[in-house]
Amino acid sequence: MVTVGGTDTVDLLGLLARGELTVEGRLVVASNVTLLGEVALGERRARCVYKPIRGERPLWDFPDGTLAAREVAAYIVSEALGWHVVPPTVMRADGPFGAGMCQLWVDQPEGAPSWVDVVAPDAVPEGALPILEAVDAEGQAVVLVHRDHAGLRRLALFDAVVNNADRKGGHVLTGDPGLDEEMAAVVGVDHGVSFHREPKLRTVLWGWAGQELTEAEREALQRLRSALGNVVGARLAELLEEAELAAIGDRITALLQLNRLPEPEGRMPVPWPVF
Repeated sequence: MVTVGGTDTVDLLGLLARGELTVEGRLVVASNVTLLGEVALGERRARCVYKPIRGERPLWDFPDGTLAAREVAAYIVSEALGWHVVPPTVMRADGPFGAGMCQLWVDQPEGAPSWVDVVAPDAVPEGALPILEAVDAEGQAVVLVHRDHAGLRRLALFDAVVNNADRKGGHVLTGDPGLDEEMAAVVGVDHGVSFHREPKLRTVLWGWAGQELTEAEREALQRLRSALGNVVGARLAELLEEAELAAIGDRITALLQLNRLPEPEGRMPVPWPVF
């Protein structure tokens, strides 16, 4: 159960969907228009991220005007899996700049861990999983690493399910440990370029590549596959193309048959920049 000032998930989704949305500023580092704001409904308030569809930059491989819907679809899949790795997210038709997605803002606590990092080869933290070696702008050798954490592993498997084409290190945040100290400590954001029907997985979270799925992971995947045939599938059908929805089931089946987390094929597909 996600709580914000005593508000549970159902009430929070209603607040995001129906609360008065006020824009406070813009996150200029984002490639698409990403606005920071607040939603208010009576005495209930929450900070949020609002991404209007009209602010989406056209992409050659994704249909125009579909990124907000993909963000909402990612939240639905996260909840259907029972993993809570995406902050509460809704579609709004009445934002200040038109229709778009509205997502709970996730404050980062002081001293939040660096889930993903780039370090010198002799400074790899104990227990960190190295992903690849590179050379920085000054010509110095560096290593891309991420933590070995159960919640982070769930996010990596989630990305394989939704076919996330852009899992940067900066998209991995510290979540709400009060929900589940081990798992919900990690959440991911920025899922606009997910759910393509063709393989597009690009991520910095390759540390468990090829490892066998746990029984809990298999059960979650099977639960999601079953849910695609009922209300979850119906909700996703309002957000994704028919072929994209079918591809989710195909990816789940492939993961279950392989019984392993996916491995990179050929050159390691990581997004650039990595943060």
